[in-house]
Amino acid sequence: MSLIGIVITLIVVGVLLWLINSYIPMNSTIKQILNVVVVIVVILWLLTIFGVIGSGSGISVG
Repeated sequence: MSLIGIVITLIVVGVLLWLINSYIPMNSTIKQILNVVVVIVVILWLLTIFGVIGSGSGISVG
């Protein structure tokens, strides 16, 4: 995946998370949990893309 593709993916994920947080009424605790889960998944995805963690670790990220 190219650097432009990674940046576009991050922008899309950020905009979707912002839309969910802004326009879907939820309890603030659920919003915080959702935000933390999305950030952790994105960090794991980036670490896999850049080769910091291997894809053979038993966890399939995509």
